Amino acid sequence: MNRSNVHLLDLPNEILLTILRKLNNMDVLYSLLDINNGRLDIIMQEKRDESSLRSVFQQQITSLTLVTNDKSARVGSSKQYTRNVYAYILNFFKNLTHLNIIGPYVMLCPDTSSTIVHNTGMLPNLKCFSLKSYFRHQQYEKIPSLLRRMPYLEHLTLYLSIKGRNRIIDGTCVQDDILVHVPQLHSFTFYISTYIDIGDLSHNLSHEHIQQTLINIGQQNATSIINNLGTCVVECSIFSLPFSFDYLLYLGNIFPNIVFNYVTYLLVQHRDGFKHEFFVRIARSFPLLKYLRIYNIKPQVSTDPTLSSDHSQLYSMIEYPHLMSLDVAYSNKCYLEQFLNETKACVPCLIELAMSQYDLKIVTNNFTREETRRNCAKVKQLISIQPLDNSQDLYHYFPSL
Repeated sequence: MNRSNVHLLDLPNEILLTILRKLNNMDVLYSLLDINNGRLDIIMQEKRDESSLRSVFQQQITSLTLVTNDKSARVGSSKQYTRNVYAYILNFFKNLTHLNIIGPYVMLCPDTSSTIVHNTGMLPNLKCFSLKSYFRHQQYEKIPSLLRRMPYLEHLTLYLSIKGRNRIIDGTCVQDDILVHVPQLHSFTFYISTYIDIGDLSHNLSHEHIQQTLINIGQQNATSIINNLGTCVVECSIFSLPFSFDYLLYLGNIFPNIVFNYVTYLLVQHRDGFKHEFFVRIARSFPLLKYLRIYNIKPQVSTDPTLSSDHSQLYSMIEYPHLMSLDVAYSNKCYLEQFLNETKACVPCLIELAMSQYDLKIVTNNFTREETRRNCAKVKQLISIQPLDNSQDLYHYFPSL
């Protein structure tokens, strides 16, 4: 036999199993990780129950991070996902102390009538738990039942965006729904936002009142933001300081004078137009910003609505040294002007731009305007809500496409 021509997969299954039994279990895991070979998958499946690998995983794994990147997930699939993934993990890993869940949608647990909830017991070994759900959901009521199973939790991280309530989540709710269930807690890092119809509110929102509820529960290093998204919808968020997350949605005209050192993704929206000074604050408060989305159909306040009359000398030039992606597709064209006009903004790393092609033609004067040419030079991808006009003028203006 010519050894140079013998490969692992050339061996019969019996010899492969013998080799795998002789190897360290972790060596087996990392050797087969991401091979994506159907035959090895079958062998490992056959070996799973008789191997000590399963037992090792159950007993030795104490820290686990789950990352869900499926942005097309639907809330309707949460029951099946919870049953197949979360419930299985919590029951399988006997000595799990750290569980970190990161995903675009929260999938906490099925209906309370499900046997999954009633048959899962306490998690006395769990010391650290992190749950981040960036998009709005109506599952807040499931949080208390989840935390009741973690009486010895010492470190808790929550990022939640809640809708479908007639009351905002303030310090009182945090105490009654969260903290009361985790008496051993040493650290609590959180961002909890509530989206609510103004007509459903039983009283007027007050930053001072919300701040007092946080102080009442010992959360002096926390603050709140109230943002009027429209004439009927308000968003109220409470969060611990310093802000420890990289994702922030629906920031409005009014926000605290602090630095969000970790935020790389930001969405801004408000019922009123944004001033130039607002973007000055954004650049100062979000030094690592990479992705910016602007939702605002109102024109900039104190800005001449005619782009042909450029009073850019009235503005200070703002630098966004790390901004890679800008989305102004559903915004007034003045915000596209705000970022493409080099006398108003410097975006040396901008490589992705989402916008209306009609607005782009107006702002760039049909791809001839010199003030907007420099900030378009490195853009590699244009995303338009209308079909792009793939003209030579477009490609000359965006040479990196």
